[in-house]
Amino acid sequence: MSMFLDTAKIKVKAGNGGDGMVAFRREKYVPNGGPWGGDGGRGGNVVFVVDEGLRTLMDFRYNRHFKAQSGEKGMTKGMHGRGAEDLIVRVPQGTTVRDAETGKVITDLIENGQEFIVAHGGRGGRGNIRFATPKNPAPEISENGEPGQERELQLELKILADVGLVGFPSVGKSTLLSVITSAKPKIGAYHFTTIVPNLGMVRTQSGESFAVADLPGLIEGASQGVGLGTQFLRHIERTRVILHIIDMSASEGRDPYEDYLAINKELESYNLRLMERPQIIVANKMDMPESQENLEEFKKKLAANYDESEELPPIFPISGLTKQGLAPLLDATAELLDKTPEFPIYDESEMEEEAYYGFDEEEKPFEISRDDDATWVLSGEKLMKLFNMTNFDRDESVMKFARQLRGMGVDEALRARGAKDGDLVRIGKFEFEFVD
Repeated sequence: MSMFLDTAKIKVKAGNGGDGMVAFRREKYVPNGGPWGGDGGRGGNVVFVVDEGLRTLMDFRYNRHFKAQSGEKGMTKGMHGRGAEDLIVRVPQGTTVRDAETGKVITDLIENGQEFIVAHGGRGGRGNIRFATPKNPAPEISENGEPGQERELQLELKILADVGLVGFPSVGKSTLLSVITSAKPKIGAYHFTTIVPNLGMVRTQSGESFAVADLPGLIEGASQGVGLGTQFLRHIERTRVILHIIDMSASEGRDPYEDYLAINKELESYNLRLMERPQIIVANKMDMPESQENLEEFKKKLAANYDESEELPPIFPISGLTKQGLAPLLDATAELLDKTPEFPIYDESEMEEEAYYGFDEEEKPFEISRDDDATWVLSGEKLMKLFNMTNFDRDESVMKFARQLRGMGVDEALRARGAKDGDLVRIGKFEFEFVD
């Protein structure tokens, strides 16, 4: 079984904020001490950190739930609870993080040591020392901690490489990688010898260096899931230059030019933007009989299908087996990399908008629906946040929550929907009677 894993779905839960405390100062010689309950501590964030030592998402195969610690509760003497430490989750370079529900890209982690908070911890609830006023100098009010953010994430690893080797199975991609780098890919005289991407570093004679990825062989229909292409085409997206390896000996009875067209069609079908990347055509197996004749025929067909205004992709005849022609190929690849910029792999429509914590006039603070048992049901992100942070063990906190609902317009909205005295209203699992 392959130990390479490049996709994973996980759940993360940031820590809840600590509850605020209701306490009063009771000391000898200090009459009418007043409130003394402190605030709760902040809940821990869930933070992704890029670790260049990781190569796959295998760590997420069996551990799919990540939960940060909650903050400590507030204490007497006005002391705040301790904030929880962030939960650090290490991921490999090239990891894309998506929201599993919306499919939006949350972040793209490509630099070693890069950090990103994928789930924010809740703030601590306020203690009663924070609610003292001249009108109410001894409040018995405190807040529960804010719930930590909880979300399901889809992780997708797209390996970081400057150059990608593409081509049909058995055209010599793994052999080429083994002779131009120190990588030791599996090499065999059968299709799909390579079943996971292999990565190696190239150093040219002039001192230039770049990373090369050998991807599992593509076949027709790869972009629709045929063969291994659908699993590994994603890894070509980060490359800046594509080396298109073609078996010029036609040892398997296929026409080299038809191979060239078929692979480009699969790249285009998977992601049209892959065709923006410059290609170098690598005519491999030139040590075999009839390779030279096939190369001349290939050049004629290629020229016939390009306009005079278009520049033909460069062609380098090589032999991975005898190592002939490798130096000019590597020098040309390094030169092309120098003048090729990075390609953004996500557009704005795919990216999740940054969180906005201000007031949005269009956003409804609550929604009203009705259950089959005729109970009115209140929901909504803002309303549920207030509900979760209300300490229902204290009458003053409950009254404060009732005032907040009235201020949000819940009472008026219920009347407009036809609510009458004595009707049941439900928020989560909490039920109360509506009083007109």
